[in-house]
Parts: sequence; C-alpha cells; structure tokens
Amino acid sequence: MAVSCLGYVAAARQLRRRGDRWPHRRDAAVCAGGAALITSLAAPWDRWPPFTGHMTTHLGIGMIAPLLFVLGRPVTLALRALPVGPRRRLLSCVRSRPAALLVWPPVAALVHIAGLWAVYRTPLMAAAHHRPWLHTLVSVHLVASGLLFTFAVLALDPLRHRAGFTLRGGAMLAASAAHGILAKSLYATGPPGTSFAAADLRVASYVMYYGGDVVGIALAVLLGHQWYAAEGRALVRARRAPRAHTRPVRLPRSATLAGYPANFVPGIRRSHVVRDSHRAQRRGGTHR
Repeated sequence: MAVSCLGYVAAARQLRRRGDRWPHRRDAAVCAGGAALITSLAAPWDRWPPFTGHMTTHLGIGMIAPLLFVLGRPVTLALRALPVGPRRRLLSCVRSRPAALLVWPPVAALVHIAGLWAVYRTPLMAAAHHRPWLHTLVSVHLVASGLLFTFAVLALDPLRHRAGFTLRGGAMLAASAAHGILAKSLYATGPPGTSFAAADLRVASYVMYYGGDVVGIALAVLLGHQWYAAEGRALVRARRAPRAHTRPVRLPRSATLAGYPANFVPGIRRSHVVRDSHRAQRRGGTHR
C-alpha cells in the first residue's frame, strides 16, 4: 500500500512538472486512504472486544479508505501519466461493457450490501475466524466492494456511461438503509456460529450504524455538490444560448438595399422586417 501511494505521488509530480494541473488535495486524499487502510489492518484490535475490533476494521477498510481513494481520481491520473499503449488498454478496460455493468449504481450497491449481509448473516464469519485464507478473502472483498460502490456513486473518473444524479442518489440511499438495518439486527443477534458478548455486540452495532452514517453523509454532501455544480453549468449554458441565437448578423449591401435593417436578427420573418421598414419610411416621409 505504501508503494502504491508513493507511485501515485510520483505520477502526480510528473504531471505538474510538464505543466498539467493536478491539485495537491488529491495526493493528500490517497495518502490518507492508505493510512486508514494500514491502520485498520495493523492496529492492535485484539486489546478491544473482538467483535468491536472487527467492526472497526470493517469500517476502515470497507468505507473510509475507499472514499479517500476515489477522491484521489486514480484512474484519471493513470490515464494522464501512462504511455500511449497502456493508456489505451486501460481506457478500453474502463469503457468496456462488463466494467459499465459493474459500476452501474444499483449493481454496485447490490454487490456491496449483499457481501455485508453474507458475512454477518451466514456462518461465513465463523468459518473465516478459523481459516486465515478465508479471512483474507473477506477483507479483500470488503475493500473491493467498497471501492466499487464509492466509484459508482461519485463517478469522478472516466466511465462508459455516467449514471444520472437521481439514480446514483437512489442507490446510495438504498445501500445506506440496508446497511443501517443490518447494524440494528446485529444489535439484537450476533452472526450465526459466533458467541460474542451482548455488550460487545451493542458497541459493534453502534460503530457500524453511526460510522456508516458519517460516511454516507459525506457521500451525500459530495454528490449534492456535484449536482449543484452541474445545475449551475446548465443554467449558464441556457442563459448564453438565446444571446447566441439572436446575435445581429451583418448583411450584404444588396440585402440592406432590399429593405432589411442593418441590425437584422435571425429568426424574424422577412415580411415583418419589410413591413416595419416601410412604416419607418412613412414616418420619415420617404415612402412612395
């Protein structure tokens, strides 16, 4: 993870050296995501109640770290920094049909939430407790599904088709509701095949419920900011469009002599222009 963060910083520095704009806050977001991931995996959670420590790790690797990684726009950076050949292969992969299906917000939300329900509402967690390889596989799934879901909701990097704000917001709300229901169910009953203490279950469910809410609110604020900015750009375009349509056009001398005014505006019928021109000439006493 440290090597990946250093590679990101080196690529960003390369862009800045050649004159491209790449904000430093994206470097900070990726480094913070790497720190959150390492801390979540390497912290001495064995000193905590077991299920609370597990849930804190889950919150760090499955929700906080993915959000910070996606804010760094790693795919956009790779597309700018890589040579032509790898860049084309990466772009074709990002815009392929399977990738478009995976990052469609309802599918990404389903993968993310179904994985959580499978871990905590089946004997999978008890089995992973005794099998290190299965525990590693579950952790990798939490990271990957969290990245996929956050990537699909924010849609900051290039995509084959960018879903609308309504669909992304609806998927985010549905996933947050399912996450909250799962946390409340863990307050009452632990995962099958486990025997955690009641106090440990309550604290772990609090961590999952309120920690998930904090990350969900951050996602909602970022999505709302994107929506607000997009509406502002659309409003500016709408205000500019009538001005461009009604801009006066300089006519040739022959057309001016035929009765068109010099400040002719496209879209006005010729008969109206000629009629108005004749009225003006009558008022000036020049019409015969």
